Amino acid sequence: MITALAQELNDVLKGTTPGDLLSDLGKRMYFPKGIIAQSGEAKKLGKTANGTIGMTVINGAPVTLRTISDQVPSLNSRELVAYAPTAGNPDLRALWKEAIIKKNPRLQNIPTSLPVLVPGLTAGISYLADLFLDETKPLVAADPSWDNYVLIASARRNAGFIQFPMFKNGTFNIEGLEKTLNEQASSGSVRVLLNSPQNPSGYSPTVNEVKKLVEIIRGLAEKGVKVMVWCDDAYFGLAYEDDIEKQSLFAYLADLHPNVLAAKIDGPTKEDFAWGFRCGFITFACKGMNDAQYDALVKKLMGVIRSSVSCASTPPQTLLLNAYRNPETENQKAEYRKILEKRYKLVKQFVTTHTSNEVEALPFNSGYFMSFHTKTVDAEKLRQTLLNESGIGTISIDSHTLRVAFSSLDEDKIDIVYKAIYETADKLAGI
Repeated sequence: MITALAQELNDVLKGTTPGDLLSDLGKRMYFPKGIIAQSGEAKKLGKTANGTIGMTVINGAPVTLRTISDQVPSLNSRELVAYAPTAGNPDLRALWKEAIIKKNPRLQNIPTSLPVLVPGLTAGISYLADLFLDETKPLVAADPSWDNYVLIASARRNAGFIQFPMFKNGTFNIEGLEKTLNEQASSGSVRVLLNSPQNPSGYSPTVNEVKKLVEIIRGLAEKGVKVMVWCDDAYFGLAYEDDIEKQSLFAYLADLHPNVLAAKIDGPTKEDFAWGFRCGFITFACKGMNDAQYDALVKKLMGVIRSSVSCASTPPQTLLLNAYRNPETENQKAEYRKILEKRYKLVKQFVTTHTSNEVEALPFNSGYFMSFHTKTVDAEKLRQTLLNESGIGTISIDSHTLRVAFSSLDEDKIDIVYKAIYETADKLAGI
């Protein structure tokens, strides 16, 4: 059933690409004018007393167990244990938008939504699936793909999960993506997820490849197809080759065409080495949308957050906000990125100077990972053999894809690990 509040938002979005792309759940979703909204009003106007939020408050401040507060003496109780707003700390959201524009100068003067904070990038993907996927609205993604994509799209939302072969003849298979999108476009709309750097391959498109991607999407939009692109930028900025496009695909799609809705899913999880903080952001952009329409779309997203986790954890938001205000943060990030790049170069050197008749490295140039394609040996069997016989942990993504996270390999372990992969794979293949 679509409530009056949901219908209000649907009416605002009527005639826009987001409005046309919403799933059944997306059409029903709204942000209630309930406890959270009323508490917000009371926070502004309740000067005498505020009896709206279910927290224990003494003299205007939430109480905190000393066994907790003593561990983080620099934070006050409100920064540590109080509820955060549904869409996240407003100062952190504003800072993140500034950071997105700084990293993607094409976005200067292009209207987008204010980033909404979500409890991790996985949650961000899941929330987009809630709003835009259902039994009649499939998602297109690469093959190989991170296993959580199909879990979210198919198992949670019962949506189709359509994959295109990401590589062909050792290069990014843009033609394969175009063919798949054209096949799906017959329904009048397409939803595609592009992860850059990609998990599990560790590949980012080059400058020329991004130009081709943009033209493919523009071509669909000009034919009247409603196109939504999910830009999963979990590993944004971790580029190790000069020809890689340094800006997000989102920056090229944000003002491309009224029929193109872009969603950027990013955050500090991988970029800022804060994996367990579980903080991510979702930002929307669509040419021609006004502030009221962005607000309606954000309110639907807030409804999904409110109806699942209510709000993200407060301490990580406080710690991140303080870190982003500290000028030393960028220098420290650069130090760790250099470590990742050095590991990448050692892996690249190994796979270009060693050969195997059984495993072949998929193209990789960025991020945390690289993957091997196995020709005859089952990747799960290879994984188990490496683990049981050599004590080496890897991930089998599917029957022919073995992922290795060089991000977690100390430099002195890289040759040992990769030599074992080559020798074990050839041995299992009987070579």
